[in-house]
Amino acid sequence: MHQPALSALALACVAGLACAAPAAAATPAANGADITLYRSDSAALYASSGDGNLDDGYAVIRERRALTLKPGMQDITLGDLPDHLDAEALALGFPDGGAKVVSQRLLLSQGGSGALTGLLGREIAVLGDNGQAIVSGTLLRASSDGLVVQSPSGSTLVRQYSAIRASDGNIPTGSSLRLRVDAARGGDTAAVLSYPTAGLGWRAAYVATLQPGAACRMQFESRASIANRSGRDWSDAKLTLIAGEPNFAKTSGPRPMMAVANAKAYAAAPLPQQEQLDNYRSYTLPAPVNLPDGSVSQVPLYATRTLACERTNLFENGGSWQPPQPMLGRDFNGGNGSGNITSTLKLAAFDSLPAGYLRVLAQDSHGTPQFIGEGRIEDTPKGGDASINLGQAFDLRAQRERTAFHVDQTGRTLDEAFRITLTNAGDGARTVTVREHPNRWREWKLASSTIKPSRQTTDTLEFRVDVPAHGEAMLDYAVHYSWTADQHPQQ
Repeated sequence: MHQPALSALALACVAGLACAAPAAAATPAANGADITLYRSDSAALYASSGDGNLDDGYAVIRERRALTLKPGMQDITLGDLPDHLDAEALALGFPDGGAKVVSQRLLLSQGGSGALTGLLGREIAVLGDNGQAIVSGTLLRASSDGLVVQSPSGSTLVRQYSAIRASDGNIPTGSSLRLRVDAARGGDTAAVLSYPTAGLGWRAAYVATLQPGAACRMQFESRASIANRSGRDWSDAKLTLIAGEPNFAKTSGPRPMMAVANAKAYAAAPLPQQEQLDNYRSYTLPAPVNLPDGSVSQVPLYATRTLACERTNLFENGGSWQPPQPMLGRDFNGGNGSGNITSTLKLAAFDSLPAGYLRVLAQDSHGTPQFIGEGRIEDTPKGGDASINLGQAFDLRAQRERTAFHVDQTGRTLDEAFRITLTNAGDGARTVTVREHPNRWREWKLASSTIKPSRQTTDTLEFRVDVPAHGEAMLDYAVHYSWTADQHPQQ
């Protein structure tokens, strides 16, 4: 590792730099950590470009560490930690009860010497430009002022060097945790380190391939996209994915190069085990997964299946907002105008669907699946409807005009009528759903319509209009509003 020269090469035995007993060697992170991942919608976390680690996403890590302790009080350093940790939630436990933590300090992997934090308390050799060792011993400190190395002859401050070599050949990455531990007995002991971290997150990724034919049916694939931008690799990790939105109170803590990293192969592609977790859902993956730093992995979430769906060409005017008093202004809810017609897709959730993005494909005349739109599915319980907007229909257009408007202040009524003209430039007949919102006042009724409504609620009228190929169709409807004397209209 190269360090910028601060002065000429100097080796100095610095009086007073020797600390108490040197820290025990930092242990590398063990493989096979248990990781609980929370959903994150951070675009940067899944981006295929951008360098560095991110303070986005949220995960709770539980990893096993093998320590060699001596009886009594001692300092140990645990390295290979991610870059963005919640320092207040770090905890080291000893399942056998043979030791306890007296104090702990998080050493952040930041600045020019950040990569050396994991070597604190470790046996190292400091090398010069010729590759020869300048000094060997225990690394006590690493900063922009240089390195402090404890050797049998004393403490040495090294301000210019070419590289660092770890005696065991392992150079950890990320931050480190320095702990003071009181052990009842010496020897090898197992410890469990747990902490929350950013840089890890997951979200659902769905792919729907529409099947040919008049009926709307699709092949539906469900996957979990798992992003790792934490600053360290994870090997053979056991993952549990949490679906839902827990509250995170800390604004400074973790928050919820795309090399695709595949999960380890396993027979018959077993699926995650789903369970209720308080008000959330958990998905425990059936096999360990490797998560290299700077990667996005995908694993199956549900078995691929064929689902019924509903396609709609939608022309919608207005919204469901209701005013506090009758609105009598002629142009309150719009009048004449034209607009595009939106293509939508709706499906019923066969199980609880975690929030994520649905990509929709349709086969072209050659049988090749082509992308036709993408939309977001929010957390959807089993049996609930999930709808997305696929985009604007190319061959369909709508024209809306007000054909009648009359206010009777004395009688406290208002009558309004519209005509919607739909055109279809395509080669096949199409059905368009016209959705109108009579929202001048909450007291209204449909006075007349040339097509019977397919759906009517307190704030919505829907009509299904068949539009012939290379032709047009019209819908006329009228609404009658009324109010009482104590309901003062707005002019």
